[in-house]
Amino acid sequence: MEFQAVSTSISHSKDPLHPDGHHHFSQRAPWLRALTLGANDGLVSIASLMLGVSAVKYDRKEMVLSGIAGLVAGACSMAIGEFISVFSQRDTELADLKEERLEHENGPDAPAREMEELAQIYVGRGLSYYLAKQVAVELSRGDVIKVHARDELGIDVDELSNPLQAAVASSLAFSVGGAIPLLSGAFISQFRYRLASLVISSTIALAVFGVVGAKLGGASKIKAAVRVMIGGWVAMLVTFGILRLVEVSSL
Repeated sequence: MEFQAVSTSISHSKDPLHPDGHHHFSQRAPWLRALTLGANDGLVSIASLMLGVSAVKYDRKEMVLSGIAGLVAGACSMAIGEFISVFSQRDTELADLKEERLEHENGPDAPAREMEELAQIYVGRGLSYYLAKQVAVELSRGDVIKVHARDELGIDVDELSNPLQAAVASSLAFSVGGAIPLLSGAFISQFRYRLASLVISSTIALAVFGVVGAKLGGASKIKAAVRVMIGGWVAMLVTFGILRLVEVSSL
């Protein structure tokens, strides 16, 4: 019974939902990071860009054009950057898997050696050597490379990094975030009202993104909302202030 419980726990350690019904939020980290960072980057970047332009030029057309240019360029940059980054990660994972397969084929004593290595991993996690050896033998009855990849390398063979998925998610999230300040100021002709609309809508969206990210990640919603809002305000104020200083000094 003890062995079965330990074996089940180890083999299902990456499941986001365990039999006891407890949710684990760390499994959401990869896609949560891409979505929240993309949306926040889009919102803060486009809002800051439009505020910076408004510090120098009060014309609505120029402000909107700068927002559109920033949105397109930012979405493309996010997609390409995320694709390259995750592709590099995937290449590393595949290289590690290839090396692990070579180790398993390196001589007639390779299976026993790898089995002992796996058992020592479980010993390091707190099992007795006898039980660790049992767990290693039992789990290795299936795909032994998959077991070693998970427990030795920390790689889930069934969920390797997906560059295209990450690129699309980041690009779309950036576009959604950036569209908020862009649309909030695109149809308001008077400068003061346009500026107020941009700041208010961006502030509300920052708070919402903070709350959504905290809810998905199991963190404090209020702290996350305040943290995201303050970060966005700082970026927008710095951009507006610097461009305003440039405009004043040029005069």
